[in-house]
Amino acid sequence: MKLLGTFCSRIQLSLKKTLNQDPNSSLDNSRGPLSMENPTFFPESSNVPGMEECQQFPVPGDSLSDGCSSSSNQLKKMEASQKLRDLQWGYQVIKSSSLDLHSISFYLSQPTTCCHQETENSININISKGSLSHFSDLLVLLKTSISTQASLRDLEFHQVEWELQQVRNLGVLLESSSSIKQLLFKRNKFSVDCLSELSEILKKNGVIKEIMLSESNIGPVGASLLASALKVNGSLEELQIWEDSIGSKGAEELSKMIEVNSTLKLLTIFDSKSITATPLISAVLARNRSMEVHIWNGENNEKTSKVVEFVPENSTLRIYRLTVSGACRVVCALGMNSTVKTLDLTGVRLKSRWAKEFRWVLEQNRTLKEANLSNTCLKDKGVVYVAAGLFKNHSLQNLYLKGNWFGGVGVEHLLCPLSRFSALQYQANTTLKSLTFGGKRNKIGRDGLAAILQMLTSNESLTSFGIYNDESLKPDDIVRIFRSLEKNASLRCISFQGCKGVVGEAVLQTIMDILQVNPWIEDIDLSRTPLHNAGKTEAIYQRLGQNDKAEPEIDLLKDMPMTVPKSCRVFLCGQEYAGKTTISNSIYHHFSSPKLPYIDQVRTLVNPIEQTVRPTGMKIKTFKDEDTKISIWNLAGQQEFYALHDLMFPGHGSASIFLIISSLFRKPNNREQKTPDEVEEDLQYWLRFIVSNSRRALQQCMLPNVTVVLTHYDKINQQSQNLQLIVDSIQRLQDKFQGFVEFYPTVFPVDARASASVSKVAHHLQKTSKTVLQRVPRVYELCNDLMQILSDWRLENHNKPAIRWKEFGDLCQVKVPLLRVRSRLDNKEKVETRRRAVATCLHHIGEVIYFDELGFLILDCEWFCGEVLGQILRLDVKKQTSAGDGFISRKDLEKVLKTSLDSQIPGMGSKLFENLDASDLVRMMLKLELCYEQDPSDTNSLMLIPNFLEEGRGKLPKWQINSSECIYAGRHLHCDDSSHMFLTPGFFPRLQARPLIFFTRCSLFPESHDCGNEIAALLFLFISSSRIRI
Repeated sequence: MKLLGTFCSRIQLSLKKTLNQDPNSSLDNSRGPLSMENPTFFPESSNVPGMEECQQFPVPGDSLSDGCSSSSNQLKKMEASQKLRDLQWGYQVIKSSSLDLHSISFYLSQPTTCCHQETENSININISKGSLSHFSDLLVLLKTSISTQASLRDLEFHQVEWELQQVRNLGVLLESSSSIKQLLFKRNKFSVDCLSELSEILKKNGVIKEIMLSESNIGPVGASLLASALKVNGSLEELQIWEDSIGSKGAEELSKMIEVNSTLKLLTIFDSKSITATPLISAVLARNRSMEVHIWNGENNEKTSKVVEFVPENSTLRIYRLTVSGACRVVCALGMNSTVKTLDLTGVRLKSRWAKEFRWVLEQNRTLKEANLSNTCLKDKGVVYVAAGLFKNHSLQNLYLKGNWFGGVGVEHLLCPLSRFSALQYQANTTLKSLTFGGKRNKIGRDGLAAILQMLTSNESLTSFGIYNDESLKPDDIVRIFRSLEKNASLRCISFQGCKGVVGEAVLQTIMDILQVNPWIEDIDLSRTPLHNAGKTEAIYQRLGQNDKAEPEIDLLKDMPMTVPKSCRVFLCGQEYAGKTTISNSIYHHFSSPKLPYIDQVRTLVNPIEQTVRPTGMKIKTFKDEDTKISIWNLAGQQEFYALHDLMFPGHGSASIFLIISSLFRKPNNREQKTPDEVEEDLQYWLRFIVSNSRRALQQCMLPNVTVVLTHYDKINQQSQNLQLIVDSIQRLQDKFQGFVEFYPTVFPVDARASASVSKVAHHLQKTSKTVLQRVPRVYELCNDLMQILSDWRLENHNKPAIRWKEFGDLCQVKVPLLRVRSRLDNKEKVETRRRAVATCLHHIGEVIYFDELGFLILDCEWFCGEVLGQILRLDVKKQTSAGDGFISRKDLEKVLKTSLDSQIPGMGSKLFENLDASDLVRMMLKLELCYEQDPSDTNSLMLIPNFLEEGRGKLPKWQINSSECIYAGRHLHCDDSSHMFLTPGFFPRLQARPLIFFTRCSLFPESHDCGNEIAALLFLFISSSRIRI
């Protein structure tokens, strides 16, 4: 048993063994400055009593004794008396090896000399002041006792005033022993020579694992000598210096030792100056040492407090007390550090110059996962530096900043890397998952609130967000913050703990409403808020519990009600200069409120740019007739746009009417009339086009509804024989296409500029559209609702022509209950299936352009079909790239698209790249077969656009080789019913591209394609009896 007030012989006074393993230890678990008065492991006196005193007082065992009155203490006293021996007994034990000694403790300057057997493997030797020579004799005896050396593991020295020869004897003992692992020096005194000799001993020793120096006044000199020894020593794993003052010089020398020593695993320092912590922990971090560090401080007899600790097992660095300059030095060491994952500086006063260094750490460090900077007095400037570091950081996941002093400017900068400010902008930081800030001295303000709203609306990575103890936000601000969570699908936990603005029925109702549309929120912390203190948060927690339960399974699509569609498309078909644009404007005017004279009304329908630039491409005008939406699709009459007409053709039984418009004159500026054959040729082209495309529609529930309109009727003699011949030819076409289209029997000859003349056509469309809507298949009722919702969304978003699929999903979550995910445990894929079905239905009825795999919806069909696709047809790649063979790389194609589609004419430029990437457009072109990949399995494959082919630009092909030695073979392609159908202009470029791609693959990858069987069939093609060379 060990005497009162001393250290246990085999228990090291390290935090790892005495503090960190105790979960209730106040020293390890306290946050911030920590106090401890007269700790039991720092006794005020460790005098070992003499033999007589040992017989009078209880001898403590493994714990301190509380008194002498109990029977158990009397028993201990008897046992202790039986174990007391004289010094001669100690000599004999060491010499004879009668005990298997593991530990020997020497206590010098004691009142009496005696020995005490503490356990069966350990003894204490007390030596009085008058018998100090025995200490040297015992050291000599130990170095000669081979058997004792073999078992001895620990040596403890208490109150020893070392002489040089005694240190040398100790050195001989340690040199000859291979088993001594631990040395303890408690209240020892060393001269400089003794310390120097001890240093030399440690340089040579390769066995000792642990050294502890407590209250031995080694000072900076002793620390420097120890450091020089440990630069060479490769065995020591634990070094502890307790209640000493090694000073900044000693700490610097130890830090240099750490830079070269890789074996030290534990460093514990209890110093009177906290400044010693800075160089030590900095060296550990800079060299990525897996060394446990605990540094304590008790300046001027003040309460003991911890300064810093680093525990490699959990990769946590906690700093409790450091100066600003010290904190800057420590954080600089974290730049390239890979051992620290959690940094805790709670309560340490920091300034902007520290934050400036921390910015560099955030940019360089790749392992730091969590930073707790709460209550560090950071102001706006400091937080701006932290925010700047977040832009380039890709590792930090948790950042805590509550209790600081920054305001709206700091909040605005802090949230900037976590926000997106346009649909195409990438979020700078996507790794941060948890963020908290706030405090009584925080003044978030208007700018800060705007930043919070922008972040919560656009962020896609943050899962936990908290504002603590805020007094600046008002109830209306809290309402706006919760409203911004409508479309946020990433946030799981939000906290307003202690915020004064969380009060009132409006806040409560808003939270309940948000939980209806956002099932992803798992936890809302409103503790210590007025709403919570008033007992009004129970309903919120109940609703959060309901969001944790799965909704009943429902049929994916059957329960979605169907209804008659409310939108009908009118396609104006006709050759160039037929008058389609004029008649479109006149019909639009007919359905509009005539507040202006007609000519002024028409002028307002055309913007100033269109008045000077002749419109090209497809145009769409939309108007309402009661509750029916009618859109007029003016198909471009220019030859280069014919290849796009197939893409615009309605399918899947959508409500459509075709007006085939033909001018009675060849050119609008002359008086040369068309012959009946020319009119018949015009009409027959469009009739064959309609029949050809309607036959390929997947769902032909009714024949295409066709009406013929003849323009410029006012310029001809209405009694002329030519007009009668034209009417007869139209009658023949009606008979010919009977059963292929539903021909309206009446032909409308009109003056497209006159309201009275066009009103008959408008009235016909009005009645026919209602008939067609009743006959086509019904659509999801949600489609009619979504048409208005999408229209409102465009108005709220600066008339954006496209919407990303995620944005569409967010819109459905908020606005459409049937397309809403109601619970976190709901099958999200089933809801996605519903949304895709509705989007596809909107595509079929012509309200949007949507393909499932593209990830976006085109809301402005006129913009996309007219401006975007129209300009694609006019691309001249040769002028912008070196693609002489028709092939172009994906990157070059994207570059060409960006250059060509950024119009320089105000008002006419496409809004494409404000909403979509060039890569999105390339994928759309692939889907529409406007371009092809040479090798679809290669992401860097070359691209082919059919229009790039020289022989696809309207020129007749010419054979380059013509001799009697050439034999030609091929295939003749024609429609089975060529009188009613043809291969449309959009067919040939695609057909031309496919074999070219095939031959190119065969030439590049001959072993991976079955080229031999296919080349003969694809060498030559004959289309409409015309030989075409590939």
